[in-house]
Amino acid sequence: MSRLRPKAPAQTTAATLWAILATALLAALLLDGGAGVNLLLVAVPATLAGAFAARAAGRRLRAWTLVWALGGAALLAVPALSDAGWPTFLAVVAAIGLTGFALHGGRGWPSMLLGPVGLFDSLGNGLTWVWQGVRQRADGSRGRWWPLLRTVLIALGLLVVFGALFAGADAAFADLLGALMPDISLVQAPWRILCFIVGLFGAIAVARTAAAPLRWDRLSLGAGKARNRLEWALPLVVLNLLFAAFNAIQLAVLFGGYDKVLSETGLTYAEYARQGFWQLLMATLLTLVVIGLALRWAPRTGAGDRRLVRVVLGTLCVLTLVVVASALRRMDLYVDAYGLTRLRISVTTMELWLGVAIVLIMAAGIWGARLLPRALAASAAGFVLVFGLIQPDAVIAQQNVDRHERLGKIDVNYLEGLSADAVPALDRLPEPLRSCSLLDIDERLRDDEGGWYATSLAEARARAILDARPVTATASECGEPSREEEYDPENDPYGAP
Repeated sequence: MSRLRPKAPAQTTAATLWAILATALLAALLLDGGAGVNLLLVAVPATLAGAFAARAAGRRLRAWTLVWALGGAALLAVPALSDAGWPTFLAVVAAIGLTGFALHGGRGWPSMLLGPVGLFDSLGNGLTWVWQGVRQRADGSRGRWWPLLRTVLIALGLLVVFGALFAGADAAFADLLGALMPDISLVQAPWRILCFIVGLFGAIAVARTAAAPLRWDRLSLGAGKARNRLEWALPLVVLNLLFAAFNAIQLAVLFGGYDKVLSETGLTYAEYARQGFWQLLMATLLTLVVIGLALRWAPRTGAGDRRLVRVVLGTLCVLTLVVVASALRRMDLYVDAYGLTRLRISVTTMELWLGVAIVLIMAAGIWGARLLPRALAASAAGFVLVFGLIQPDAVIAQQNVDRHERLGKIDVNYLEGLSADAVPALDRLPEPLRSCSLLDIDERLRDDEGGWYATSLAEARARAILDARPVTATASECGEPSREEEYDPENDPYGAP
């Protein structure tokens, strides 16, 4: 581990310390009542802390550092636009990962896989580093601390006194001031203290990592022992033949052979779709593992070996893309029969990314694998970003409403558990389905009146819709709507006649 660590970081600057403190204070004030634009606001001083620390250490801004930083900022915009918690969680996790990439640099597999780990490694060292910086700054400027503190206290006192007077003089100004200012009360003190600590430690980790990042690219992943051509290629050729046989059937089905296949198997469309998707998803994942292991043990004595590797693995990649297309087609049939859910849209997105990953691996086989780790990381972050921006709950509601208009079937029990993102689509339903599907969402929005900084655009839009067209049904009137069974052959719209 010692060879991964660079020399001791530069002394903590005053700008870095102020940025760390600002991050902690903003976290304490804004991180309450949910996620919205507050995450971006807290990230701004944390980013400045890292920039100041990197500049003091003599580090230069590189192109990929800027790409990762902008990508992280874009991911933090997801909670400002969407109300759903699960895309927000994925976006925040991905943003932390991109932050690790931006701070550590590097382009190899160790940097892409272990970059975010360096943030946690910096916590312990960062506390000592910041404390030493605070002591040095205090010893060198004892005479300037009290005038600065006195100035800040006077300014705060003036704001409080005159703000209270103006609020008492005008109700509109009081409402505006109440909407802009965070609600500070003793009841929320423990939560705000926790947010302060999280913001403080997070900013310290960012600044310390920027000042002296771990050098993950110094880790060398040695190539495995090369195998001879027969030992390496024969298992893969057999696997290619198996894929080819499977894909021949899939292509026949994709181009209109459903009736023949279903008549021979006795399955319905929905059963056929559900039966194979998960197996095909697992097959795609395992194929990536096989490709990675095959590259590790690939023969590499000459041009003929490289040509063999490209042909065998290239064929496997092309055949795997057909498997991906088949899995997506099966899921499309299943969703058409039973509607879209969070699990189904998530695994479909995962399958799409696996297809993109295979294409990137094929491109690396042609033009070289130098950028492959970065390309895979960037594509994964891009999928998380797009997944959050499309608002999957809204897509789920839209598909289910369209399906209801086409088939007259809908699962209100499931839809009422969606987030405010779904309100515009659910608003299209006829009564009483509309009110029953929006009842829980309406109650959650009324109970969760957060500040402007913790309110997403989707929540504001949903509140406007529900204010214009209120929910008219009650929980007792809605009762317990009938939930569609996962599979019912008697009611399968795609069943054999």
